[in-house]
Amino acid sequence: MSCRCGVAVLVAPSRGALLHQGDTFNLQPFVINLSREVPRMLNLVKNTRLPDQEEYAGVGSSAGIALDTLKQLQTKWTTTFDWNKEQHALNKYNHFTAQIENLTIHFIHQRSRDPNAIPLLLNHGWPGSFLEFLPVINSLTEKAVTSTGKPVSFHVVVPSLPGFTFSSAPPANWTVDDTGRVFNTLMTEVLGYKTFATFGTDFGAGPAYSLYDNFNTSTRAAHFAFLPFFPLGPDQLASQNITLLSPLEQAEERNLINWVATGNAYFAEQATKPNTIGLALQDNPVGQLAWMGEKFISWSDPRAGMPPSVLKSSEILLSTSIYYLTHSFLSSVYIYFQNPNGFKTTYTKARTDAPLLFSAFQYNIAFWPQALVEQVGNLVMYKNHDFGGHFPGLDNPPALIEDLREIGNYWI
Repeated sequence: MSCRCGVAVLVAPSRGALLHQGDTFNLQPFVINLSREVPRMLNLVKNTRLPDQEEYAGVGSSAGIALDTLKQLQTKWTTTFDWNKEQHALNKYNHFTAQIENLTIHFIHQRSRDPNAIPLLLNHGWPGSFLEFLPVINSLTEKAVTSTGKPVSFHVVVPSLPGFTFSSAPPANWTVDDTGRVFNTLMTEVLGYKTFATFGTDFGAGPAYSLYDNFNTSTRAAHFAFLPFFPLGPDQLASQNITLLSPLEQAEERNLINWVATGNAYFAEQATKPNTIGLALQDNPVGQLAWMGEKFISWSDPRAGMPPSVLKSSEILLSTSIYYLTHSFLSSVYIYFQNPNGFKTTYTKARTDAPLLFSAFQYNIAFWPQALVEQVGNLVMYKNHDFGGHFPGLDNPPALIEDLREIGNYWI
């Protein structure tokens, strides 16, 4: 197995230190140190020969990432992108690794100063990583109030999914339910939290929902921006007498229709032939940039980079760099192959009395109206935002922070 290229070190406990430390899980503080491989990565980027002009003029982004966009990102990667600066910023967070079920699980554990803070587990998807939650972590640890005036703060835990970045690749038959079980162990046995809340988006909605459904004594609230159930098209909604009344909802349903028609080829490739795309791009940083960068661009709000969005080209380059430098592109795409039923076609209700909260963002690739979300859990809050897309922690951090804080209204 290839090295995930970080360094486990012993450091003095800090505000982000672990609650519970035991030898069973080989808990180790962790420092990101990927600088050794950066020169080779940048050399490959610099020497990648892209066409001088579009093969077919006028196609632009309708056929995938535009050549001009990719060239601009390639140039920034080798001129203005500063890996050492980015790595230094990443190491300001409290990183750890633990050994759970023979897997190395990497995670950030940022604790609040508030002794009554709610433990909160944030689950990313693909092509995301722990990076997509960095803009919200510190604010969530601070004392605040909910919309009803209740005090709220969080101890924030952000793990890397197995096979992503610094978490080791799981066995071949690994599912999101297995990840949910491992993350429950992380929260309850490794960190010592008897109860916690969770959030999930994209493929991270799978383990988050599994926790909500299968570990209902420890997972006492769940918040989603995506569901592990296939969204329904217009005819399917009509068959359930669900009508989309607002222009915002109608626009979101059109996004889904467009994704189904022209945007999901990557899904079929990664769900059926992950080795083909994985091996083709494993040692090709510009290839990974084209494959994943197109998703960051097309799945996000067109106003990306303008406040409140923090999704700029530097974020896309950092994300691609992390995938490349940790040699995790191949193992990450296997999550689609390993989970053919990761997004269910039959809606079922979770076996829990815990509250469920949901946040929709206009430019997400999928849309679930309130009536659908009510079918899968005990929905207590549904918010729909007209700014943001598939990566809410980057697309609209203030809205995600505000919505997550609403957990405090229902936490017991």
